[in-house]
Amino acid sequence: MAQVLQVLMGGVAQGCIYGLIALGFCLIYKATETVSFAQGDLMMLGAFLGLTLLTVAGLPFWITVPSVILAMGLFGMLLERLVVSPILGQPAFSIVMLTIGIGYVARGAITMIPGMGTDTRALDVPYKGEVLEFGGVVLAVEQLVIVATTAVLCATLFALFKYSRVGIAMQAASQNQIAAYYMGIPVKRLNGLVWALAAAVAALAGLLLAPITFVHANMGFIGLKAFPAAVVGGFGSLPGAIVGGLVIGLVEALSGFYLPEGFKDVAAYVVVLVMLMFKPNGLFGESLRKKV
Repeated sequence: MAQVLQVLMGGVAQGCIYGLIALGFCLIYKATETVSFAQGDLMMLGAFLGLTLLTVAGLPFWITVPSVILAMGLFGMLLERLVVSPILGQPAFSIVMLTIGIGYVARGAITMIPGMGTDTRALDVPYKGEVLEFGGVVLAVEQLVIVATTAVLCATLFALFKYSRVGIAMQAASQNQIAAYYMGIPVKRLNGLVWALAAAVAALAGLLLAPITFVHANMGFIGLKAFPAAVVGGFGSLPGAIVGGLVIGLVEALSGFYLPEGFKDVAAYVVVLVMLMFKPNGLFGESLRKKV
């Protein structure tokens, strides 16, 4: 039983990472009705930036974390303004290919950094390697930090969208951008803020994941598991992104524990196929109909 609980805790922690990246998918989709496949690579950039500030600049960890989140937020805003915004309104396929291209450019730029880009490095955090024991169950502090940080972030985002003027304006723009524009809401500025928020959340996910899986140029491919999480939760639903991430993480953990080797790698996509068969809109997705 203790081993099963540890496996479940590992699945929850991994699911939180998937959920944080899926939050970026959902935020951008709600704001612009486009899908950004660069979320995983933004997470990778955040992890590398954190590694650089810790090892090269020598900044303390507690200063590095907010610095990385702020820097990646500004990077996301510039990315939206300079690269994404000019092609908004084009076919969705064009924007999808653009975001895939952004990911390739990010990975290529990182690998060209001498002495760092092609290596696999560990992110040294104050709580690395520490464990807590509860009734015979040994839990890694890294996993507990991931779960606690995700819970705090979810509460913060809930308060942002529920009580702040910016959050309410974002919700209005996500419902109908034209109507929001005519009501005086700066839609273009809000789109930049959404991309900044998505990039900041991805960077936070990278900082949380790096102590467990190390920092390398291809760590952004975890976004391929976060996309199923967004689909399972319901594309466009922020709570659904977290729930979908937890579902994918738990299914992966349990399949890796109980089933033969190899099932863990395909478990996420099996869950997506089953969800699309029985509930195409996801767990929290809205049913939209168009009348012709």
